[in-house]
Amino acid sequence: MSTQDKMPLLSVEDLSVAFGQGGRETLAVDKVSFTIAKGETVALVGESGSGKSVSALSVLKLLPYPAASHPSGKVIFKGEDLLHAGEKAMRKVRGNEISMIFQEPMTSLNPLHTVEKQIAEILKIHRGMSDTKARERVLELLTQVGIRDPETRLNSYPHQLSGGQRQRVMIAMTLANEPDLLIADEPTTALDVTVQAQILKLLKDLQAARGMAMLFITHDLGIVRKFADRVCVMTGGKIVEQGPVAEIFDNPQHDYTKHLLAAEPKGTPPVHDDSKPVVVQADDLKVWFPIKRGFLRRTVDHVKAVDGIDVTVREGQTLGIVGESGSGKTTLGLAILRMISSTGRISFKGQEIQEHSWKDMRPLRRDMQIVFQDPFGALSPRMSVADIVGEGLLVHAPDLSAVERDRKVAKALEEVGLDASTRFRYPHEFSGGQRQRISIARAMVLEPKFVMLDEPTSALDMSVQAQVVDLLRDLQKAHGLAYLFISHDLKVVRALANDVIVMRNGKVVEAGVSEKVFDHPETDYTKALMAAAFRLETAPEGVVSE
Repeated sequence: MSTQDKMPLLSVEDLSVAFGQGGRETLAVDKVSFTIAKGETVALVGESGSGKSVSALSVLKLLPYPAASHPSGKVIFKGEDLLHAGEKAMRKVRGNEISMIFQEPMTSLNPLHTVEKQIAEILKIHRGMSDTKARERVLELLTQVGIRDPETRLNSYPHQLSGGQRQRVMIAMTLANEPDLLIADEPTTALDVTVQAQILKLLKDLQAARGMAMLFITHDLGIVRKFADRVCVMTGGKIVEQGPVAEIFDNPQHDYTKHLLAAEPKGTPPVHDDSKPVVVQADDLKVWFPIKRGFLRRTVDHVKAVDGIDVTVREGQTLGIVGESGSGKTTLGLAILRMISSTGRISFKGQEIQEHSWKDMRPLRRDMQIVFQDPFGALSPRMSVADIVGEGLLVHAPDLSAVERDRKVAKALEEVGLDASTRFRYPHEFSGGQRQRISIARAMVLEPKFVMLDEPTSALDMSVQAQVVDLLRDLQKAHGLAYLFISHDLKVVRALANDVIVMRNGKVVEAGVSEKVFDHPETDYTKALMAAAFRLETAPEGVVSE
């Protein structure tokens, strides 16, 4: 074996990252060191804000320079120090030799380009493929990442895909050039548990076939145990413990590692109570998207995203919506909020709202709030956190003084576990998990009656998930809030929802009291979801796919 073969593919040595200028720098990463061998998977784990993503972004020099600087360190890839390489050299590395799957696919995909164009562009630029060859390869890649009927998705735009489907497209784009190192920053955040297993198996198979190395960033320790070879535990910008996965999980030495391994959403949801007043009700709700083809763009069929669903959400109660990515969960919630067109009957606190105009809906918006799945895409990068959280108060509570509004904003941020003194910062200065907490604060500051929570814990590490679940439960109990809770994380749903609807392909396959559905599922599909979530098994082939 040659000396080159014995060397690590990637070696990060004493890497430090500081943010700020003019003598006011704050150290975000403090002398981090780790190596990745060819074909090896190394996981970086830790709570939001621990420095995981900043460390990974430093490998490809994707931090906002000169606001970010490196007081110390080297990033050696194939014998070359990338940290001190020029931009021309980095362009050859990025996307070719090292690719990255980002945490938030909606902000990484161009909203003006179709799926086919975005993936084919990479193949044409870096591989010189013709249009025909590029299309064939795009279909192959989409099939590999589990997109069902990929031909029907070629002309889709990012906003027409579910969160999980967008993440799959991102993975397809990343693998197009067959990189030597793949950096995966929370690549399964938007995916349900069974599809997670499929994506992870896909990455493992591709890794074995190509000898590809992976730097895997996640807050989900269950995935790390099944997927990674070695793990580095980070907190406060430092690696406090690292080693083989089995050794770290079975015999953790550091108190912080023990804390992470013990963290899990706990508690019980409110008791199912039919006597509670109905806040939101929908009957025979349908959302059909037309499929248009041909020169005249005639409608030849429909995508039945929501197909005849009944929903009832009561005061102080939580209805959980679960199912595979692309099953119609989010579309159902948006239709109930009258944010997309639908047919069927919708009522809010006894008032029929299906025929309401946008102007008629405006007074109701204070009482009907939403926490979006993608926090970065939902927060304006040009507004401070104080302005983002307080914006709704300006619209719906214009009589509040500036001091009173600021006091409410500070209180809302503290309730979701953020330091109120950070409210004058901007979204890009927070981690993904911290941005999600800002989104929750923005919804809760208006003291609504009904909240749609679309994957509100997907970007959060396990310990913060538990805190947010407790927070949502406390707020619900104090204010009688009605929640529509959409999630692929069945452990979180079980801790919060008293009723559950299981969706697949736009239809309800099972519904009922949470305890019954979780403990005694009736359909094969529901059984597959429960097995993947609670018994760490993969779904039967063909049961779950996009």
